[in-house]
Amino acid sequence: MIAAASPAAAVAPLQRTALYDFHVRHGAHLVPFAGWEMPLYYSGILAEHRSVRGGVGLFDVSHMGIFTVEGGTAAELLSRRTTANVGALEPGRVRYTFLLESTGAIVDDLLISRVDSGSELAPRFVVVPNAARAAEVEEILRQHRAPDTTIRRWNGTVALLAVQGPGSRQLLERQFGWSLGPLGFYRAAFFPAQADGGAAGRLGAPFPDGLATERLVSRTGYTGELGYEIFVPAAEADGLAEGLVTAGAVPVGLGARDTLRLEKGYLLSGQDFHRDRTPLEAGQDRFVEFDHPFVGRVALEEARAKGTSVRLAGLEVTEPGAIPRHGSPVLAGGASVAVATSGGLSPGLGHGIALAYLPRELAAVGTELAVEVRGRAVPARVVALPFVAPTPVRRS
Repeated sequence: MIAAASPAAAVAPLQRTALYDFHVRHGAHLVPFAGWEMPLYYSGILAEHRSVRGGVGLFDVSHMGIFTVEGGTAAELLSRRTTANVGALEPGRVRYTFLLESTGAIVDDLLISRVDSGSELAPRFVVVPNAARAAEVEEILRQHRAPDTTIRRWNGTVALLAVQGPGSRQLLERQFGWSLGPLGFYRAAFFPAQADGGAAGRLGAPFPDGLATERLVSRTGYTGELGYEIFVPAAEADGLAEGLVTAGAVPVGLGARDTLRLEKGYLLSGQDFHRDRTPLEAGQDRFVEFDHPFVGRVALEEARAKGTSVRLAGLEVTEPGAIPRHGSPVLAGGASVAVATSGGLSPGLGHGIALAYLPRELAAVGTELAVEVRGRAVPARVVALPFVAPTPVRRS
């Protein structure tokens, strides 16, 4: 008698953001990404890339984790679990930081925004990790929290839109009547949902309940351009996105998001690190604050004292048609010395670029190497990051 085959393991259905219908209406090519059904492109990756570099692009980033961490020891928790001294973070400030293992290896990179006014009994933080690591980051924080601190996830209740490009401030001020000039880089504030003009930002609104009448806006982004990320009620995200497109923003998918961040040398979680590299190896020393205790600090101090054996570097491949990809071998004297962690065509430069963790003796700018592309070694040169300089900002 033949035994019946065991049923296939159930595959979890892909999650959809509040902008799924928006994506469909605008002709998005949808693909699975970190458990979500997300747009890879609308009109095309190259056109969308250029729209952000030269104008304004609109991204749906609602798949990213959206948490609040608040309570008497919230700052202590986030300080202990990241490389940022969150206890010293002033209201309205945003930090890019890393959550590490005890070995110093990066679990995830994330943004932490302090959104209370400073007069409340306990500080309040909005924490945004990567989509693929959100559940893991939440669990780690829960394991270390004290009873006086609460952690809540708001995906599904809150949507997150990124408006990026040299014309982003002008478009948002025209569309919503906000005065964004005082909102500095890596700062956040609440702005009124309905404004007549010149509306200033403030702090202290509850999150997410305060989004009924206000929008939390942070001046951050993943493109290297002037840009803002806007937290809105999920139910209002579609209408807000349509209004931004009518005002001149171009919908942009994950494909151009990747080419834009690569031109700036920004890290991609799960590709440029996945529990195997430290911030020091990744060249992110400036985001490690050694003035407070945190998990992984001892390992990083030892590595800093001895020096790391490898360093993330940028590689330029100028041969026409030779485009390095993730996993492409990097060669020195014909021998493999590394692999590209990220690679692709730079629309801004018109040739191939890549990131790779190179032995320190090979990581100096100007070092001549080679990258294997389709089984053939092509010349490559180590260059300074970013690959592409910032675009001049339009003035209102």
